[in-house]
Amino acid sequence: MATFANTSNPTPFAAFDSDTDFKSDADKMVTFVKRKLGDDILSVELTKKQIFACFEESFFQYGQIVNEYQARSQLSTFLGTATGSMSGSEQKFPRETLEFLDRQAEPYAFEAGVGGSYDSISGSIQLRDGHQDYNIYENLKDKEGNLIYSSSLNTQTTKMKLQEVFHFNPQAAYRFFDTTSAVNYLNNEFSFESFTPETIFYVLPVFEDILRAGQMDVSHRVRRSNYSYKIVGQNIRIYPMPTGDQTDKKIFIRVAFSPDPLNPSFGDDTIYGVSNLSNVPFGNLTYTNVNSIGRQWVRQYTLSLCKELLGLVRSKFKSLPIPNTDIQLDGDTLVSQGREDKKELITQLREMLDSMTYDKIIETNATKAENIQKHLRTVPVPNGRAITMG
Repeated sequence: MATFANTSNPTPFAAFDSDTDFKSDADKMVTFVKRKLGDDILSVELTKKQIFACFEESFFQYGQIVNEYQARSQLSTFLGTATGSMSGSEQKFPRETLEFLDRQAEPYAFEAGVGGSYDSISGSIQLRDGHQDYNIYENLKDKEGNLIYSSSLNTQTTKMKLQEVFHFNPQAAYRFFDTTSAVNYLNNEFSFESFTPETIFYVLPVFEDILRAGQMDVSHRVRRSNYSYKIVGQNIRIYPMPTGDQTDKKIFIRVAFSPDPLNPSFGDDTIYGVSNLSNVPFGNLTYTNVNSIGRQWVRQYTLSLCKELLGLVRSKFKSLPIPNTDIQLDGDTLVSQGREDKKELITQLREMLDSMTYDKIIETNATKAENIQKHLRTVPVPNGRAITMG
């Protein structure tokens, strides 16, 4: 008697042909399907290979749905990881990371000039006597005299984003507004210690240090500069107009270019990694590792596929002539029943998995913890041994 093990090419894809449990259950599925479809009374026109193929397809279908929901739970963790070197990841419970959130925050860091995935570049404009407007694209140069706009960082030849204009050294004293100044601060909380009548130390709230840092930043940007500026189109307008000898006077500007999302400023192979559901490194499930819940679903789905297949076979002949009458075949009925059974099984599996994504598990556990707290508040405890919950 031919078995799965000694059948040549028993399944179309041979994805599970080496799995011991799959081979054993494949032979049992032949008996299960034929008996369920009435083979003891009326011959079932299905070959063993057809049933083996339906069994393989059923497990493919089960694995596809389970992996889909697993990816829904873990996609943010896998994004950017290697697509082809994580064999067996569908069987693992990976550690969560914040890489997805970090990458979402990078554009804001770049715009703020405090990080991100792209470099900025600084250059200078030589000021001239009597000239107030300077075209940034034609006058902003690096220390070698090359136009910043033509920098190799500007691979897409896009407009420049002005991020910072650096101030000049002051011509007048500005020491009245420094870190030791107590002007406009609530530093008269109380005296802490005094070594001389002229020296007083104060204990100040922490927020004053934060305000003082902001004060110093404003001081450096406003009070320490000889000039102010305004951006008008491609020009930067300097106030007041430079006059006199400007040989050693330059205005320094830091700019950035429109970022290329596929070519960051540093080598980043993760842009070639997982980007969506289609390249999450999930392979086929291992049949041996699937529990009884999954195996029973696969059996029922295999039966539904075989029922549909048998109906298609019988639909080729609406009736069979016999002496004095015809035998009407039930092909259309079997096809309809098989498809309805498949739809119901898939719906049941998806509804079950919907409640088991990681997000849903967190919600369920939170509700459970809250209900436990409510329940414990009603439990009577002898005096002296009470533990107050919540």
